[in-house]
Amino acid sequence: MAYWLFKSEPNTWGWNDQVKEGDKGAEWDGVRNHQANNFMKEMKVGDFGFFYHSVNEKQVVGIVRIVREHYPDDTDASGRFGMVDVAAVDPVPTPVTLAQIKVEPGLEDMILVKNSRLSVQPVTNKEWKIVCRMAGLKKAP
Repeated sequence: MAYWLFKSEPNTWGWNDQVKEGDKGAEWDGVRNHQANNFMKEMKVGDFGFFYHSVNEKQVVGIVRIVREHYPDDTDASGRFGMVDVAAVDPVPTPVTLAQIKVEPGLEDMILVKNSRLSVQPVTNKEWKIVCRMAGLKKAP
């Protein structure tokens, strides 16, 4: 199993929008960065990810699960990019801010810290456990 982080502008697609889609999930479309698209190609059904509100909030607010692997993004006229489907699992009890992540021992090499502009990124097992603990999750998925 692998772990990921999905960034979204909350006024465009926020945690509440994701939750409304239920267990069937929703398309994570609109990614136009080759590196982020390549990361999505690595995702497998059952992998988990952090749902991160970008822009003004800059915080992890929930956990999502991959429910459909990479396939063509019908919003991309060029045909070069794809998407995955993700479903909300649970909100985190305590949102974890980027500022908190930046100063937490063990997270200094997290891609979110090094390349905060990348919209889809992998999270290591160690980083996953640390952020889940910071978020108040008693048991990390």
